[in-house]
Amino acid sequence: MVVLMRACVALLLAVVLGAPAMATQATPKVIRVSAERFAFTPSEITVERGTVIEFHLTSEDTDHGFRILGTDVDVQIPKRRRGETVVTYAADTAGRFVIECSRPCGAGHTAMRAMLIVK
Repeated sequence: MVVLMRACVALLLAVVLGAPAMATQATPKVIRVSAERFAFTPSEITVERGTVIEFHLTSEDTDHGFRILGTDVDVQIPKRRRGETVVTYAADTAGRFVIECSRPCGAGHTAMRAMLIVK
């Protein structure tokens, strides 16, 4: 009887302690973003709060930056045909977040923005 109780407690602990790890492993939503001549495409991205986003970032011309204001996301997008940058972001706060180019890229650099909307 004692052996059976110990086995049940061990199983219960394994399930309870393993549950948080399984719950936090959400499949990311892949969003492809292209940067070119002072614009991001798409220019508006909407997700539900709690979504894990995997941004796949490419450039159609020169080096660009990808910064989500108010977060720690700030990466460089390599110039055309030099690869892709992948960055993961957990959208756990509702709101509207400005995405901007964080690398000087020409005369229209300051207007290069997009919007991330987390519902």
